[in-house]
Amino acid sequence: MSSGAGRLDVARVRGLFPGLSDGFVHADGPAGSLVPESVVRAVSQAMRVPIANRGGVFPSSARAEQLVSGARSAVADLVGGVASGVVLGANMTTLTYAVARALAKRWQPGDEVVVSRLDHDANVRPWIQLAVETGVAVRWAEVDIETGELPAWQYDELVTPRTRLVAVTAASNAIGTRPDIAAIAERAHRVGALVYLDAVHAAPHVLLDKTALGADFVAVSAYKWCGPHVGAVVADPALLEQFSPDKLVPAPDRVPDRYETGTPPFELYAGVAAAVEHLAALYPEGEGTRRQRLATSMAAVGRYEGELFTQLDRALRSMPHVQVLGSPEYRTPTLSFTVSRMRPRQVTRELARRNVCAWDGDYYARELFDAIGVNETGGAVRLGLLHYNTVDEVDHLIQSVADLR
Repeated sequence: MSSGAGRLDVARVRGLFPGLSDGFVHADGPAGSLVPESVVRAVSQAMRVPIANRGGVFPSSARAEQLVSGARSAVADLVGGVASGVVLGANMTTLTYAVARALAKRWQPGDEVVVSRLDHDANVRPWIQLAVETGVAVRWAEVDIETGELPAWQYDELVTPRTRLVAVTAASNAIGTRPDIAAIAERAHRVGALVYLDAVHAAPHVLLDKTALGADFVAVSAYKWCGPHVGAVVADPALLEQFSPDKLVPAPDRVPDRYETGTPPFELYAGVAAAVEHLAALYPEGEGTRRQRLATSMAAVGRYEGELFTQLDRALRSMPHVQVLGSPEYRTPTLSFTVSRMRPRQVTRELARRNVCAWDGDYYARELFDAIGVNETGGAVRLGLLHYNTVDEVDHLIQSVADLR
């Protein structure tokens, strides 16, 4: 899988990551990616010059404004939004709670929200907790536990004229399922409901298009796509104008600033912009705007990761001592599995002894793993690939799991 037309030069890509020198196979991408040198350098350089808070009339304050503007523009390019609709914050969970509180101020008893069993708890619990506080009913979209699919047809009955919000994931961080978001959003918008899309796990693997997906809010986390620990929620600025999040009185009331509390980590915002540029440059022959280069690079990423993952998935499914959870048609290069007569933590310990980084547990996909029935025995083991993984590493993963029989 070397360089070629529309293909990644993976040797070049791996040379961008200093963390790959530790000798481990990093198959823990769904929990957070490694960071390329360009992002490390961007953060470091931002901290070497004076940076003040925003709103001043001197150079160090202007630098802060530039860092905020740069991060907003980069995230907008990543998801197909506009910079003035990008809310930056500590992480997706914190931002989702803030948006949920703002939206819930308009909810009334008898209203409804729809959540799914496929989602990370960060796109479940905030909505449920606010629903309890406001007397709003919660309706659940269920997962086909055999295939791991989230059928869009069930939203025909779940979404009603009382539905105010549909929360759904663009990709499961546990089993990789990519639901038909456009079909779900169309059903939600038919009754005037808003769609809050958790795209945290999808963003490193596919080109997001907020408009095509039909999402009103798109949430992402930079540390999943080779950036620092910064989250973002992207929406139409006119939609953000309609709500009043909790904020300090002297803090700016303009959009999107009104959704952001406290002094932000300006230096990390430099890393956010650098991480998006990293993705856009993965296929260096790409041309045009950053959004256009992202489209070219992410297409190459999808092809490469897909080939690697097919090899891994087929091999694990052929092992009698391994049970892979679900078999969705459209997915990210992520899977979870159990091993006969071994608890998940035992498996990850054995894999670590073989220089493999892998996660065990429920990875905050609590509802999904409760439905499948694996939480009682410690959850499952997760392997997830990214654009810096190789064929040789996949071979090592396969052999390491085979050795556990």
